[in-house]
Amino acid sequence: METPNLPAIRALRPAWNKSRIVGQKRPLKPKHVWAIRVRLELAENHRDLALFNMAIDSKLRGCDLVRMQVVDIIASGQVKERASVLQSKTQKLVRFEISDGTRTSVEKWMEDELMVGSEYLWPGRFHERLHISTPQYARIVRDWVTSIGLEATAYGTHSIRRTKVTQIYKKTGNLRGVMPESW
Repeated sequence: METPNLPAIRALRPAWNKSRIVGQKRPLKPKHVWAIRVRLELAENHRDLALFNMAIDSKLRGCDLVRMQVVDIIASGQVKERASVLQSKTQKLVRFEISDGTRTSVEKWMEDELMVGSEYLWPGRFHERLHISTPQYARIVRDWVTSIGLEATAYGTHSIRRTKVTQIYKKTGNLRGVMPESW
């Protein structure tokens, strides 16, 4: 007994990833990091410069970075040399070092009038939103990447997270050296 051929099923709309680059995003190269920093410094964009520097130093996911609170990195009116943040995905405490350049940029950002009385390090513009959202952070990253002439689809928020780790690994070749202390 033969089975009849069934009619072909056609999608009503194209797949969301059709003609898009999907998969792992590239980390930024040192020259890209330098170019973004210079552009943000020249534009005197203190928030974005502090956000960019903190994202690279902390190696946090975007969702954890945007939820950082002022008390996480500031004690006695000064930016700490090391900070700890509880990751939302793993519920593990991650410690990271805050470099001198990042401390300087965060101090400049803390002087801004938007930061007066703010609980979060990256406050939202509207009263009902306590901090910037993760999609907003992704748009900011896309703007940084396109401002230096890179293809936005090849880089994302995870690119920023992987940047410092990749640079340390290339210099040392030590995989244990780039793993977080919590592992």
